Amino acid sequence: MRVLIVDDDFYCRSMIHEILHPYAYCDMAANGEEAVDAFRRAAEAKKPYDLVCLDLVMPDMDGQQTLQEIRSIEKELVRQPPLETKVIVTSMLDDRKETHDAFFLGGAASYLVKPITEDKLLAELRNLGFSIRTKD
Repeated sequence: MRVLIVDDDFYCRSMIHEILHPYAYCDMAANGEEAVDAFRRAAEAKKPYDLVCLDLVMPDMDGQQTLQEIRSIEKELVRQPPLETKVIVTSMLDDRKETHDAFFLGGAASYLVKPITEDKLLAELRNLGFSIRTKD
């Protein structure tokens, strides 16, 4: 499994990486622009991400804008449901509008409120159909 972890907070990025690195090959981005660049490079190299863990509240390009750009790249490269990358939105916001926008406008698969725990994240991956086993 290939994962892109996007969060402007170093601690949050590191925590999610620490949870996922035994199970996935993880790349990290500190903002939306870095995330979009990494996502495009991976897609063009025919090594797309299976999962993006995406913070909503970031400076410059927020999570909603980043998710729209990711979906645009997928449409451009003809990767659409059910093959599109699963996105778990991670946020401190427990907000109905943000949740609605992430799911219905951006196509997020899940929304987790921080703090993210190992049990919560791994359970969500299983709910999304990912097999959780250590990488080879």
